[in-house]
Amino acid sequence: MILLTGGGGYIGAVTVRELLDKGYAVRVLDKFLYGEDPLTEFRSRIDCVHGDILAMGEEILDGVDIVIHLAGLSNDPTAEFNPSANRKLNTDATQRLAELCKKQGIKRFIFASSCSIYDRGMMAEDIIQDEDSMVEPCAAYATSKHAAEQALLALADQHFQPTILRQGTVYGWSPRMRYDLVVNTFVRSAFEFGRLTVHCGGEMWRPLVDVSDVAKCYLACIQADLKDVGGQIFNLSHKNYRILELAHWVKKALDEFVEVEIDVEYGSQTARDYRVSTKKIERVLGFRPAVSVEQSARHMAQKVMAGTHADFHNPKYYNIKWLEMLVEVEKHLKRIGTIF
Repeated sequence: MILLTGGGGYIGAVTVRELLDKGYAVRVLDKFLYGEDPLTEFRSRIDCVHGDILAMGEEILDGVDIVIHLAGLSNDPTAEFNPSANRKLNTDATQRLAELCKKQGIKRFIFASSCSIYDRGMMAEDIIQDEDSMVEPCAAYATSKHAAEQALLALADQHFQPTILRQGTVYGWSPRMRYDLVVNTFVRSAFEFGRLTVHCGGEMWRPLVDVSDVAKCYLACIQADLKDVGGQIFNLSHKNYRILELAHWVKKALDEFVEVEIDVEYGSQTARDYRVSTKKIERVLGFRPAVSVEQSARHMAQKVMAGTHADFHNPKYYNIKWLEMLVEVEKHLKRIGTIF
């Protein structure tokens, strides 16, 4: 059985389908802050555990052979909203889960890290970075992911073999849709405003990868010989894109659906800016993401035209908006007590 933490999330919901389609037994552990609807189709086929990774017991690993760990805060705004929670969820909980796995004899552990740990800002030297590059993450999210990586590697030995995937910015359609990721934001903006706004001249680089390719990469890591992937870090990206180039690809993809203009703004030089090499994962795993930005944007557009996830103002599609709303509701309920 595979334990998938965060299985109700943006990447997790797509991964559940991929694993089930390949015949794996799946247990999902999720707090379901964004609801359980993304897993409705699969509920009868999975062991679904409603729980908190900060409070999980050893029993969550009963019968588990492999862990894919996705749970935690997933972008800069949510990390900066509550840095303490970010550290606990992204670093401390990861270490504790890894320690439990090692204690239980579970060797194969796949961790969703982030290429954002390579970010040094637009004023830094423009180089392509690989898994051996020195990193100096500054932002709360990237720092927490890097600290989790270090904790995992410190635990690695013949009894525990983690695989760390530094994922580029993810794009594409998911049953737990998000419109706060750059390609997805462009698709939403195209339909809502007919315009894509590019900041900082669009000069910054970003590695990107489709959500379905991320799920397929987890499967490739599961099926690989552990001696090839155990204790290893891999960059995962379809391609490095300049943001202005990205906007033009999305515009091209949506031409048949909606007229789109691109606005380019100049000024701030504080945007994230980094690009990465994927030669290692291609060499070791023979894995190369297949879904381009153009293909993915067109797929999202087809979903929107069909009325799926087309209610763009729903706060559930924006992680920070949803968390801010939940926190306010929680505070209000503490003040007033029960509603009835």
